Amino acid sequence: MDSKVIVITGGNTGIGLETVKALYQSDQHYHILLGGRNLNKAQIACQNIITEAAQSTVVPFLVDVESDESIEAAFDQIAAKYDRVDCLINNAGACFDAYIDQGMTARQAWNKSWDVNVTGAHIMTTKFLPLLLKSQDPRLLFITSGLSSLQGASDPENPKNIFAPAGLPKALPFVGYRSAKAGLNMLMVEWSKVLRNDGVKVWAVAPGLLATSLGGDTELLKRLGAQDPKVGGETIRRVVEGKREKDVGKVVREYVSPIQPW
Repeated sequence: MDSKVIVITGGNTGIGLETVKALYQSDQHYHILLGGRNLNKAQIACQNIITEAAQSTVVPFLVDVESDESIEAAFDQIAAKYDRVDCLINNAGACFDAYIDQGMTARQAWNKSWDVNVTGAHIMTTKFLPLLLKSQDPRLLFITSGLSSLQGASDPENPKNIFAPAGLPKALPFVGYRSAKAGLNMLMVEWSKVLRNDGVKVWAVAPGLLATSLGGDTELLKRLGAQDPKVGGETIRRVVEGKREKDVGKVVREYVSPIQPW
């Protein structure tokens, strides 16, 4: 097919959905495979996106990145229909810190955060690599977070870094999520090295603070200055379309500075 084949996980909501919309509305031609862990929701998302005037197409597929069996089934389904994947966007992600002591233990929340944000992305990449390597211009994206920067989190001059007074209790907001996304950055670096001689271009993308349901409280995010999720979708689209070629192997963004410090 002439259209570039895009596979995206977590595509029926939040930044993933806005990324699909941005690609679908682009003047370039795409065949977008919108992955969701609930097929009905993925189907509804596609129906809401499709317009007669668009040059691109979008179809749903079922994938739960916490399940090896689900990833395997998704690959088998896609490989049976397509001879390649031109871009894999590992977007599926979640934050569970707010649920600690609200139905989840700290260990459960941390393990689930790592499983969704990091392990799932690694297994997806590993499984879909044979199709990605058949592309003439293969691209691999990991959607990270501005909260993942070690330098940013440890900078004493950063007003967002609050140093707690002595004594108990101690609060560690978003630390499970931040740790997982820092791990995702390392995963991106390792895949970038491994795939360099195969011609696969690899990035992590930090789309910015966006008002999504990721942490369970959209209104709180808005009060903290979160922007419309479509801003993140456009940022990711520009990476897919070749606007950040010189920044392969880095965490790219479009706020504060173009490269996020490690």
